[in-house]
Amino acid sequence: MAGHAWVVALVGIDGSGKTTQAVRLAAALCAAGLPARYGRNAGGRRFLGRVAQRFGGRDAATMLGRPGLLFVESLLRWLAIARSLLAARITGRVAVMDRYTPCQLVSLRVHGGGARLERAVRALYSVFPAPDRLIFLDVGPAQAYDRIEERASDHEDMSYLDATYSAYKDIASSAVPVSGAGDPDDVAAAIWSAAWPALNTAR
Repeated sequence: MAGHAWVVALVGIDGSGKTTQAVRLAAALCAAGLPARYGRNAGGRRFLGRVAQRFGGRDAATMLGRPGLLFVESLLRWLAIARSLLAARITGRVAVMDRYTPCQLVSLRVHGGGARLERAVRALYSVFPAPDRLIFLDVGPAQAYDRIEERASDHEDMSYLDATYSAYKDIASSAVPVSGAGDPDDVAAAIWSAAWPALNTAR
């Protein structure tokens, strides 16, 4: 594995279970004798929102403006992905990514980043390798909405979830689709079946 950053990336709408399943996959790979590292590649939108409120603003978009927020989000996610890839290359561990390039492109599309910013972000992110396996965790907007409401740590509008779901179907069309709608153990098994063939040569 030396000199190659092995990557499995999970993408999907908020509430699809990316974080839960990425953590589980990293643990399962380690248990199978293939050291792996979980990378949470967030764009910092919630953190920026808290910063804005701390300084009296309504939200991050108000503080930075929509183009500014999307640019900062793109940069923060780029740095997070770069860090995960560098760690994988140095340590020889598989990088199990919770979000990857398609997630930022979806965010730009749904939030109206515009063609100019999208071209710049695509160029910035083009330095990242294609994952050895890109998995789209397919959960419909209605179920994702219920999950988000149940965890009660944030809130998303159905219109936003509908838009992101459609955008993922387009932007991540090359990903291996795995239904995330069922029992978490069954979902984990399906993800394993999708990821393991691409990584077995790394042993």
